[in-house]
Amino acid sequence: MTNTLASVFVPIGVAGAVIAVACALVTAFALARGAAGLAGGGIGVWIVGALLSLSASFAMQWMPFFVAAGALVAAFVVAPLARMLFRGVLRARTGDAAAAEAAPTAASGAARPTPSPAPGRGIPARNITDTVRVAS
Repeated sequence: MTNTLASVFVPIGVAGAVIAVACALVTAFALARGAAGLAGGGIGVWIVGALLSLSASFAMQWMPFFVAAGALVAAFVVAPLARMLFRGVLRARTGDAAAAEAAPTAASGAARPTPSPAPGRGIPARNITDTVRVAS
């Protein structure tokens, strides 16, 4: 009887580990991009995959669960690092673009034009002393 159950539970556990690893990858990508809703959904489905991977433990096979748990831990470690790297690359690009724009105008002696605000950002920034009216 034990061998029969092992032949059923181990493939279910491996399939659960595969689902959990795929969801951990989705979660890592979502956390790196700052999409909290997608990250929450990925973790929610990861829980289902991790529970399925526990079914292999009935046949004394713990490796699928360890793989599933390790995938989520790796996602939580790699995602913030990827987010910092992504932000650093973007800052370097915008810094290089600003330096490239400033170089020709500085050489010609012409005054630099004031940068226009970003599209969709027509609302001026608030100071700490500004009041905000709230509809009641």
